[in-house]
Amino acid sequence: MSMKISLIRVSALLLIVAMIACSKKAETTETTTAAASDEWPEMDSFHMVMAEAFHPYKDSTNLEPAKKLAAEMATSAEQWQAAPLPEKVNNDDVKAKLVTLKNDTRAFADGISGMTDEQIGKSLTALHDSFHGLMEAWHGGGDKHEH
Repeated sequence: MSMKISLIRVSALLLIVAMIACSKKAETTETTTAAASDEWPEMDSFHMVMAEAFHPYKDSTNLEPAKKLAAEMATSAEQWQAAPLPEKVNNDDVKAKLVTLKNDTRAFADGISGMTDEQIGKSLTALHDSFHGLMEAWHGGGDKHEH
């Protein structure tokens, strides 16, 4: 009889362990799904190029990185605009901002060779501001981007 009780206890313990293991797996899956919905890789890619182009200008009026990265920035904006939008920003306002950013970065890249440094700086700053409008939409208006 004690063997039967031990078998029941072991079975109960295994059942509890299995339930805990399954519940943690479900939580992990939910957490992973939530984390994935908090990502926008195309925004991150554009941000990397924008930062490399804009911050040298902002910090020391160095426009060489912007000149070198103009075409890459335009391509990145085109890829961002063409990619599926995350649900939380899948709206007409964000779509319009992405089209504007795409068009403006392409115009910047195509026209940069004929611009003065002052024009490049103004255009680059406008592109940066446009980008920040998209970041604010993503972060719910609470973006605290440091420069």
